[in-house]
Amino acid sequence: MIELIPAIDIINGQCVRLSKGDYDTKKVYNTNPLEVAKAFEDHGVKRLHLVDLDGAKASHIVNSKVLERIATQTSLTIDFGGGLKSDDDLRIAFECGASMITGGSIAVKQPEVFERWLATYGSDKIILGSDAHHGKIALNGWQEGSEIDLMDFLAGYIGRGVSKTICTDISKDGMLQGPSIELYQQILANYPDLYLIASGGVSSMDDIRRLDEAGVPAVIFGKAIYEGRVTLKEIEKHLC
Repeated sequence: MIELIPAIDIINGQCVRLSKGDYDTKKVYNTNPLEVAKAFEDHGVKRLHLVDLDGAKASHIVNSKVLERIATQTSLTIDFGGGLKSDDDLRIAFECGASMITGGSIAVKQPEVFERWLATYGSDKIILGSDAHHGKIALNGWQEGSEIDLMDFLAGYIGRGVSKTICTDISKDGMLQGPSIELYQQILANYPDLYLIASGGVSSMDDIRRLDEAGVPAVIFGKAIYEGRVTLKEIEKHLC
């Protein structure tokens, strides 16, 4: 069964969502992210994707206190990302309660640092962020494009020991128009042993079922919950 991973994105300590990574589209859904996390936990969720959008823009961890509050006041397994660029950022994230971290831009711009993290912490704790727009990797909270081919990027890091990736089709993110199932099928056909975490576009439980049927191991979704397209009761039922 596909693993369900609700997302909480943080700006100024608040739970927000963007569309296509555009900060100008910010919509605040709750001023208390801990309250949101506890609601997820109360409905059977075990895993949380927590993104420091301020950190992604600033290129260093910003909302560590939000991470710490959620980690100490829930039993959720948290993967944390957004602006992690240094060993000190990583240390803070793990000390504040992250079980795993996601690195994307760092894996492109400072591969030697990302590879050192892999060697130090292991592939269970270091997730590769492979966010793409029209098949090309995007960087720095999606504010910067590149000419790096997504499939080549994945192949390179699988060869270096990566076993998990969060792949977001940016054109789908926050649009509630369905996920890029064909893209994920292509990735899995090329790299069947990769623990692929799909992200972006989920608009309903039907979308999640379609990803499950396609063999996608896990899915991150947020806006569908906050907009009432996927309810906590539906999530609970699926998890039972």
